[in-house]
Amino acid sequence: MSIVHKIGRRKTSVARVYVRPGTGIITVNRKDAATYFSTDVMVYKLNQPFILSETVGQYDVTVNVFGGGNTGQAEAIRLGISRALCEINAEYRLALKPAGLLTRDARMVERKKPGQKKARKRFQFSKR
Repeated sequence: MSIVHKIGRRKTSVARVYVRPGTGIITVNRKDAATYFSTDVMVYKLNQPFILSETVGQYDVTVNVFGGGNTGQAEAIRLGISRALCEINAEYRLALKPAGLLTRDARMVERKKPGQKKARKRFQFSKR
């Protein structure tokens, strides 16, 4: 097996994920994952597919991600890693699918409507 390339998306974030056999190093935009994502929760989200498939430390991951914020980027990377693991070994799907890691979360920000303050919020009504 050489390099497996998959794409993950969440909100407006797009992550191109490259998975290869290695020692478990995760690089995001040429930085270490722990440096790029400052909180432990975000780093845990990246490692979640490896924990569920019991492959921690077996694959190196290189990621190019852009758009969105921290959470969207972390979840886009998680989806890309999950898809790559399923292509490497189809048996990993049995562990990843029930946890919801193979589902593309389609929720997006609703657009602002004209004549309103935000997407749903209205301007204050006055009887005067």
